[in-house]
Amino acid sequence: MTHAPIRVGIIGVHPDRGWASTAHVPALKDLPQFRLSVVSHSRMETARTSAEKFGFEHAVSSTEELVNHAGVDLVVVTVRVPEHLQLVTAALEAGKSVFSEWPLGMNLRDAETMNSLAAEKGVSTMVGLQTRANPTVRHMRKLIQQGYLGEVLSASIIGSGITWGEELEEAFRYTLDPSKGASMLHVPFAHTIDALLFALDENFLSVSGALVSRHPTIRMMESKEVVPLNVADQIAFTGTLTSGGVVTSHFRGGLSRATNFHVEINGSRGDLLLTSPVGYVGLGGFKLMGAQADETLQPIFVPEDFGAGENVLTGNVRKLYELFASDMTSCTRQSPAFGDAVNLHRLINAVEQSSGVSRKV
Repeated sequence: MTHAPIRVGIIGVHPDRGWASTAHVPALKDLPQFRLSVVSHSRMETARTSAEKFGFEHAVSSTEELVNHAGVDLVVVTVRVPEHLQLVTAALEAGKSVFSEWPLGMNLRDAETMNSLAAEKGVSTMVGLQTRANPTVRHMRKLIQQGYLGEVLSASIIGSGITWGEELEEAFRYTLDPSKGASMLHVPFAHTIDALLFALDENFLSVSGALVSRHPTIRMMESKEVVPLNVADQIAFTGTLTSGGVVTSHFRGGLSRATNFHVEINGSRGDLLLTSPVGYVGLGGFKLMGAQADETLQPIFVPEDFGAGENVLTGNVRKLYELFASDMTSCTRQSPAFGDAVNLHRLINAVEQSSGVSRKV
């Protein structure tokens, strides 16, 4: 049975920059299950330019026009986090399915509000937890399901935020406001923890965290202005999994001259090690190694059918869209939805509230 392509409307596409134009549009253009239907931008001229450049059928100048357009089945929201609640709500009220980038909201309350509205409207949702679509992470999940590790005993993570170090681009100044929900805790740390939980197919029973700012200021890259750094640039995290395994993690702002990304999972039968020269799981560049019994660590190669070798910017997003299309046509549940986002927001909220004291998730 053939199905009509899912008609996509993307809010706020700029022709020359932005996550929508660099990742979402290339991924969608490569998938016959989708059709680029409507693009919006507050400036009509920009919307028309984006439509012409990327092949959208229609250009509009407002969110209201896009979400109510008869040619839109799926609304994609890739703008800054503070705008998510308003835009996602508008799409849901119009009865449209929604793909929102992570973080879903600025806080747990916003995420729960959007998830409840989506359930009330009975529409499909997806959230941009792209690390679940990464070929290496998906292969790790398969190995663990096949018993490579045996019983999971513990996992240790070292990560770097890349941002929130010495300098910051002006476009990301808003991430210095903790109320905006786009700090190192909410983005690189959250993506990495979500990838680990996906690979392990587990959840946390309890978590604790210490959030510390060691750099009182940060320099804006373009203007060289020095401004206060009001979000944590050091995250110390401990969690207990439902299986009883223990997870520890240390994330720090900027980049290290030593280790920037290291995930080690220890089990009763084997161990897995995932490393990368860049700061966190969303950026790829992975090297996966493992060992069982008396073996020494050796490389583990990801099979081609997992999508290894694809451009990391578009490959993970492309896989998410593939999973979503399959869910829509086959009534499966493979792509991360708003409910998954709420669970991750709940974990982050527990870390924010813990002050080093263990909190149930």
